[in-house]
Amino acid sequence: MSSNPKAKINHPKSEEYECLTNLNIYDSPECNRLATQAAAGRHLRLTSNSQDTSVKISLCEDNYPGWLAQSDFDLLQQATLPYQPKSFSREQIKKLLPEVINFTHNAMQQPNYYLWGGTVAPNYDCSGLMQAAFASVGVCLPRDAYQQEAFLLAISIGELEPGDLVFFGTPQKATHVALYLGCDRYIHSSGKEQGRNGIGIDVLSEQGDAVSQSYYKQIRGAGRVVNSYEAIVT
Repeated sequence: MSSNPKAKINHPKSEEYECLTNLNIYDSPECNRLATQAAAGRHLRLTSNSQDTSVKISLCEDNYPGWLAQSDFDLLQQATLPYQPKSFSREQIKKLLPEVINFTHNAMQQPNYYLWGGTVAPNYDCSGLMQAAFASVGVCLPRDAYQQEAFLLAISIGELEPGDLVFFGTPQKATHVALYLGCDRYIHSSGKEQGRNGIGIDVLSEQGDAVSQSYYKQIRGAGRVVNSYEAIVT
């Protein structure tokens, strides 16, 4: 890398790379606000010419766009094989749900806090925890809560089973997501203002504590993961 931080470094557009370590992906070329993260081993593609300090990318598993700092480009290696999504049947996914649930419980046991854009341990946002939990068994989900809601098979609250997702938000859009555990309990990563600033378990009831009551008032519905997301390469 150049010793001049202002030097523009060009990288071949559309080439596919693999992350050698966990990387931050930002929401603008200035790289001052986290959009998401890419765990070690994930693949990404360059989607535009480099800026002075960053390069625009798209994560292969979910087509999520963002900006990678030029200083992190050395933490990539060119992919020897292109990313290939895996296919899962509904029954295969159902058998993996205990492992998904265990992932979230283990994540809760680690010291953590809510991190907007967080998708790698120990600090997650709500949809980042869901994406990481399912990725731990090889199943891909879209990145954001509203995207996950649109991708899943919609079910009613009365149909909830352990491993299903519960969505919260406004009538217009899902803004929060949790993993259903059974017995009206769900696990999620919630923020500081109305949540627990990290991973915790709450109840789907107006009889719960203040945090549970706050989210109960925002329930939109629920969804079931019946297949793995396959991003369309553009």
